[in-house]
Amino acid sequence: MTRSLIIALGADHGGVTLKNRLAAVIAEAGHQVLDYGTDGPASVDYPDYAQAVCAAVAEKRADYGILVCGTGIGMSIAANRNPAIRCALVHDVTTARLTRAHNDANVLALGARIIGEEVALDILKTFLATDFEGGRHERRLAKINQITEQTP
Repeated sequence: MTRSLIIALGADHGGVTLKNRLAAVIAEAGHQVLDYGTDGPASVDYPDYAQAVCAAVAEKRADYGILVCGTGIGMSIAANRNPAIRCALVHDVTTARLTRAHNDANVLALGARIIGEEVALDILKTFLATDFEGGRHERRLAKINQITEQTP
């Protein structure tokens, strides 16, 4: 049995429906959901939700974060502004597996207008089930962290 995780979720108006479906599946799997919104179709600004989710992950209140907007692009850009975050925009199961195994991604970005619900659910399951491989990948992550430390 896998350990219970705490997953922070956030979405803008373009991703709220998919976020809510993912939240239900995460809860059904026995994990805790921290839902940072939004809760409806009214237009909102995605950086606000990315910031809230990423703060939860950076401060270790959540194990992972999941962000959903129309394309996933804006959320991933906003998320990666936080130096503690390695957010990956994923469109398929292979990249979900590899971003965890090779990049130790701690936040997943999805585009609700780009992928369907079933693909998103497969991505979610793969992302949460895949461990970081370490080894040669640790050296590369250390280099990424050096870049972050040098950036004003």
